[in-house]
Amino acid sequence: QVKFVESGGGLVQSGGSLRLTCAATGFASGFTLDRYAIAWFRQTPGKEREGVSCINSGDGGTVYADSVKDRFIISRDNAENTGYLQMDSLKPEDTAVYYCQTLPACTRGSYYYFPERYDFWGQGTQVTVSS
Repeated sequence: QVKFVESGGGLVQSGGSLRLTCAATGFASGFTLDRYAIAWFRQTPGKEREGVSCINSGDGGTVYADSVKDRFIISRDNAENTGYLQMDSLKPEDTAVYYCQTLPACTRGSYYYFPERYDFWGQGTQVTVSS
C-alpha cells in the first residue's frame, strides 16, 4: 500500500519560508506517482482539514487556496515519486499540520475539495509560524 511521508515542517518567524516534502513509500515495483495528482492539506485543532494546493499529473496544472496564492508554490518530481510545497511569506495563520495525498485530478468535486472522503492520512508535518 502506498503511503506518504510528509517532512520539512518546523518553527519559523512570520515572513519566513519552509519547503515541505511529500515522499511516497511502500509502493510496489512499477508504481509511478506521475499518473496521479498530488495535493497538500492542512489542519488546525478544532477546524476542518482544508485543501491548500493541488498539482495535476500530465500538464502540471495547479490549484491554490485563496489564502496561500502568490505565497506558496506546489511542485513535483515524478522521477523521485515526491511532491513539494514551497511556502514563502509565512503568516501565523499558516500554522497547522500539513498533509499530502494523491488523487486522480485536481478537479471540482475531487477529494481535494472534500478531504473528509479520504480514509487514511499520514502523520503530517507541523508548521508553526510565530508573530
